[in-house]
Amino acid sequence: MGGSSSDVYLVVGITLAVLAIPSFLSAWSSDRSPRVPAIMTMIAGVLLVLALTGKPGGYRLTEVPDVFVRVIAGWM
Repeated sequence: MGGSSSDVYLVVGITLAVLAIPSFLSAWSSDRSPRVPAIMTMIAGVLLVLALTGKPGGYRLTEVPDVFVRVIAGWM
């Protein structure tokens, strides 16, 4: 698998958070309750907290692209 578990949590958490944005906008524009995007955001938040607390020293913003490449390369 690619990267450490903290790296995978970070990548999946960021991806879920980004995917929740269009879902929130869709629910808002259709006058629906944003249940699914709210759940996605909560899961993303938990994964990000796990990632940040699981790696000693946390992540620097400049590390994030390298983490994405490392995790995705490990999955391929």
